Amino acid sequence: MPRTYRAAARPTMYFIGVTTTKSSIMKVFPAWARELNLDAVIEGIDLPLDDTPEHYREVVDFIKHDPHSLGALVTTHKLNLYKAAHGLFDGVGRETELLDEVSSVSKRGAELWGHAMDPVTSGLALEAIVPDGYWSRTGGELLLLGAGGSSLAVTLYLHNRGAAGGDVPSRIVVTNRREARLREMRTVHERLGFTIPVDYRLAPEPSDNDAQLRTLSPGSVVVNATGLGKDRPGSPLTDAARFPAGAIAWDFNYRGDLVFLDQARAQRDASALTVADGWLYFIHGWTRVIAEVFHIDIPTHGPVFERLSRIARDVTKEPA
Repeated sequence: MPRTYRAAARPTMYFIGVTTTKSSIMKVFPAWARELNLDAVIEGIDLPLDDTPEHYREVVDFIKHDPHSLGALVTTHKLNLYKAAHGLFDGVGRETELLDEVSSVSKRGAELWGHAMDPVTSGLALEAIVPDGYWSRTGGELLLLGAGGSSLAVTLYLHNRGAAGGDVPSRIVVTNRREARLREMRTVHERLGFTIPVDYRLAPEPSDNDAQLRTLSPGSVVVNATGLGKDRPGSPLTDAARFPAGAIAWDFNYRGDLVFLDQARAQRDASALTVADGWLYFIHGWTRVIAEVFHIDIPTHGPVFERLSRIARDVTKEPA
């Protein structure tokens, strides 16, 4: 059945996701709006995983034609939304052309624009977690559990970094439950002329991901990019999985039943692991899209960024 959307009464930014009311952004955005002098509100739009193309087109068409609807951040639906509604966009950024996804919907006058922000935001978060020179110093590799848009964005960031002479892992391993996502990623990599060695591994069961952990060198970085722990319960690993010594375990999620992080923390002391959640990814992801939607400058580091980060921490600690 068609969904109906009520016209916004004041400038509104939307969060298109699965369980948006549970996100910290619902508390953080009003505090950021006050700090940034934005006269605007945020509203969540929840769509089921792998919703129908018609529903994706309906929400994009609504934002495009509603005067007070200024744009949106898109999470889980980035690929499917763009696939269904690409014809409604008047322009897209270069990364969207490469990745076939949109995480940012914004307006330039009467035009609707889509951008794939993850190559920027994942890179900023990765730089904060993985110190400069880490890959060459440790010989660590990168294991991406999940081959969706976020993982593809990380590989694009590393490709650009490597092309500029920056430090990159010696090997990337990408796993996924379905072959189609791996093929899509390989196609993009071939189009880019990807120079970092990549192993694309089908992993229909968590035990298959466990097996890939055993192939990694010490000091490798292991990323949960599956959505498990947030959009769906569980972890891409079994409790029998063993992280490499000195590894960095990074979950793109910062909320939910973060089983992957629990598994890593259980081995932290014995294997000298570094464990990081997705909070910084969350901050960079939202501030980049807010800057695009409201056409304002928000630094990616320094006093202003630190103040916004502190505000976000403070408001999420308040009692509900």
